[in-house]
Amino acid sequence: MRHNLSDITALMRDRRSIQPEQFSSRQVHREQIELMLTNATWAPTHGMTQPWRFTVYVGEGMKKIGPKLPEWYQTFAGDKFSQKKYDTLKRRGETVTALIAIGMVPDPNGRIKELEEIEAVACAVQNLHLTATAYGIGGFWSSPGFIYRPEVREFVGLPENGQLLGLFYLGYPAGEWPISHRKPLEYMTTWHED
Repeated sequence: MRHNLSDITALMRDRRSIQPEQFSSRQVHREQIELMLTNATWAPTHGMTQPWRFTVYVGEGMKKIGPKLPEWYQTFAGDKFSQKKYDTLKRRGETVTALIAIGMVPDPNGRIKELEEIEAVACAVQNLHLTATAYGIGGFWSSPGFIYRPEVREFVGLPENGQLLGLFYLGYPAGEWPISHRKPLEYMTTWHED
């Protein structure tokens, strides 16, 4: 075996989506995020287009995007506005110490389908999340409706042909690492052997 399969399996099964409301105030460091993003870039990518784009907000940088979260929500929620969601986004913007805007810029030559570019970004996010887990850092990939607005895409620096696919919050959990479970494989797998 080339790698320790037990360690890799344990890491994948330990990965959790931990909401920002469960984060402590402990800072996530730039060097940690750099390794997470470097590992993210080793995801599979059709035609080596490497469509992922990351805009990172840490420290004082959070003051740029933090107040925008509830503002964007309020602007675009319309008649579906929820004060609870607004308040949640406001708190996140004020308390989270690291946030990554996850973007995608498709192949400029149009060789690769847009869906395949999005799938490559999703694989990159999994690599990012697994690296965060190895550090003991919680992650949460959020995709509120307002992220698909051109104003928000422009704010995070994506070009017109790019798409913002989510906001990835990072933070150390305030409590114990959460536990989880999955359905047994037989519920989701069909085998054809004969």
